[in-house]
Amino acid sequence: MSLLEILQLTGYGTATALHFWMGALLVRQRRVLARMERVLLALAASVGVWHASNLALTLHALLGLSRERWSPLLRFTDSLAVIGVTLTYSLLLHVHLHLWAISHGRELTRFERARVYLSYIPALFLATALPRLWTGPYRTMLEAEGNLVLPFALWAAYVLCLVAVTDWLIARRAATSGERQFMRRLAASFVAVAVAILAVYALRIGEGRAVGEYLKTFANLGSLLPSALLAYRIYRYRFLELIIQESLVVALFAVVVLIAYLYGVRAVGELLTARYGLRPGVVESLLILVLAFVAAPLRGWLGKYIHRLFTREVTLYRDIVARIGEHRGDFKQLPSLLSFIEARTAQALGLRRVTIMVCRDDHGLPANGDGGQPADWTSAVLEAAQALNETCIEEHPALWVHGYELAYVLRCKDRVAGLMLVDAAPDALTPDARAMLEVLAGQVAVTIEDCRLVEENVQLERRLAQRERLASLGQMAATVAHEVKNPLSAIKSIAQVMREDERLRAEYGRDIDLIVGETDRLNRSVTQLLSFARAAPPSLGPSCVGEMVRTVIELAHAEAARRHILIDNRVETDLELSGEKMTALRDALSNLVLNAIQAAPVKGRVWIEVRTAKGGLLVSVADNGPGIPPELRERIWEPFFTTKQRGTGLGLAIVRKRMEEAGGTASLGAPRDGEGARFELWLPLD
Repeated sequence: MSLLEILQLTGYGTATALHFWMGALLVRQRRVLARMERVLLALAASVGVWHASNLALTLHALLGLSRERWSPLLRFTDSLAVIGVTLTYSLLLHVHLHLWAISHGRELTRFERARVYLSYIPALFLATALPRLWTGPYRTMLEAEGNLVLPFALWAAYVLCLVAVTDWLIARRAATSGERQFMRRLAASFVAVAVAILAVYALRIGEGRAVGEYLKTFANLGSLLPSALLAYRIYRYRFLELIIQESLVVALFAVVVLIAYLYGVRAVGELLTARYGLRPGVVESLLILVLAFVAAPLRGWLGKYIHRLFTREVTLYRDIVARIGEHRGDFKQLPSLLSFIEARTAQALGLRRVTIMVCRDDHGLPANGDGGQPADWTSAVLEAAQALNETCIEEHPALWVHGYELAYVLRCKDRVAGLMLVDAAPDALTPDARAMLEVLAGQVAVTIEDCRLVEENVQLERRLAQRERLASLGQMAATVAHEVKNPLSAIKSIAQVMREDERLRAEYGRDIDLIVGETDRLNRSVTQLLSFARAAPPSLGPSCVGEMVRTVIELAHAEAARRHILIDNRVETDLELSGEKMTALRDALSNLVLNAIQAAPVKGRVWIEVRTAKGGLLVSVADNGPGIPPELRERIWEPFFTTKQRGTGLGLAIVRKRMEEAGGTASLGAPRDGEGARFELWLPLD
C-alpha cells in the first residue's frame, strides 16, 4: 500500500467513526435534544455520510474491484457523498446562527430565522447534480459533476469563512479564557479548510500530479480538523455536557491488542491474501483499522471485569473532606462550602450537575445550599425515600421533571439534613461514582448538622446577651420614667386647673391645650418605657379572643375617629386563652393597632383578622399606608429605632418581646393587596 492509500484509508475511516460517534453521543446521553443540538446531530450525520462514502470508494479501489460490476453501488455511494457534502455547509450555517443567538442570551430573531431558510437554497444544486451521477457510463463524482465543482467550492469557502468570522466574534463574548481560545482555534481551522478547498478545486494546484492527489485528500479530510477540536473539547471539558469515559487499564489492554494482532490480524490477513489472491497488506491493514475501531468497546468490556483505579475518587474525597474539616462548625461559610462541594463533585465524577438542598428545620422543606427559596417538589422526594427507607432514590417523576437522575438523602443520625440531587449521563453513574456520592452524602450531612448546632449556639448566646443588655436598659428606663411621670402628672393637673379659669382659657386656651396634649404624649412614651422595662405585665384572667379584640378596638376608637380611619375586623375563632397569653396578646395587638392607625392615610382602613393556623392562633393587623421599605424590615424590631418624628421606637420591640414571653412569634407578613404593611402574631394553642 502506498502512503496515499494508507492516508485515505485511515483518514476516511477515522472521520467516519468520529462524526457518527459524536452523533451517537448526542442521541444516547441526552433525554431531550435542544433545537441547536438537533441541527448539530444532523450536521454530524451529513459529514459522517460524506466520509463514509469516500471510505467505500477507497476500499473499492484498494480491493481492485471492477467498475462495471460494482457500478450501481458506486453510483449510490457517490449520490450519498453529494447529498452529505451539500447539506453539510447549510447545516454548518444553521448551527452557527444558533451559536450566535446563544452567545447573546436570546432566541433566533425573525431575520435570523429567514437566514436559516436561505442557507438551504444551495440544496437545490442536488436537482442537477444527482441525475448526472446516474446517466451514461460510470464516472467518478468529480468527473460527472464537471462545471458544477467550481461554484460549489466557492460556496463552501464562503460558508467556512463566514462561520470562522462568527466563531471569532463569539470568542470575544466568551466568559472564560478557555472558551475564547477554543472558539478562536475553531475559527482558524475553518479558515484552513477554506484555503485547502480553494487551492484544490478553484486554483487546481497540483492537478495531474501526485501532489495534487495528496492535496485533494487533505481537502476532503478538512472537516477532521474542527471535528477533532470539538472531540478534544468534549474529552477535556465535557463540552455540551457530553462525556467520554477516561478509565483504561493500560497494561492489560496492550496485552490484549498485541495478542489480537499476532494471532488474529496477521494470521487472517495472510490466509485471505493467499486464498483469494488479493494484494498483500490490504487485508491486514483493514483488519488493523477494524481493531482500532473496536478498541473502545473492548476497553469497556475489560472494565467490567477489572477493578477500576480510584485515583480520581480518592482525590475528590481528600479534597472535599479537607475543605469540610477546614470550615466545619463555621455556619457563615456553609453556603460557599456547599457550592464548592457541588462544583468539585460534578467536575471530578463527570456529572452534569450536583445540587445540595438544606432543610432549614425539622419540618421545613429543603432549600438551596446558597440560601435560595425552598423547593416544594423535594418534599415528595423525601417522603418517597422515607417510605422506602432508602438513602438513595431514583426514577422518581419529580426528579425527572426538574432534570435530575437521582437524589441522596442527607441524614445525620435520625435527623434529615437535606437532599443531594444529581444530574448525570447514565454511563457516568458507575458503581464507583455511586459509592463515592453515598460517602459524600454522609459527610455533607454531618457538616450541615455541625453548622446548624453552632448557629443555634451562637443565636442563643446572642439572645442571652441581648436580654442582659435590655435588662440593664430597662432598669435605667424604669428609673427615668418613674422620675418623669410624677412631674408630668403635676404639670397636667395645673394645666387643667388653668383651663377651668374663664379668663385664662380665653387668653391662653390654645397654649393650655398644647400643654395638656404634649403631657399626654409624654405620658404615653413613659408608659411604653415602663412596659418595655418590666419582665411581664400583670396577668389577666382567662377570656375569649373575640372579646379581647373588641376591647382593643374600643380603646383605639377615639384615635381612629379623629383620623377618620375605618377598622374592619374578622374573628373566625373565639378561643379562650390563659391569662398570661391573653395579656401578652392584648399588649401586642394594642401596639399594632395604634401603629396601623398612625400609618394609614386619613380616611384609610385597618384590617384585623383572627384565625387558627399552623397549630396555633394567628392574628394579623394590616393597613393601607405607605408600607415598610425592604431595607428597614429587620431594623423595625430593634428597641428605640423609629422613623417617626415623635416616637420612642419601642412599640414593635414590645410586641415581639411580649409574644416571645408567651411562647409565640411576631413577624412582618406579605402586604394586603400589595400595599401597606401587615403584621402577624402567632401563639401556640398547647
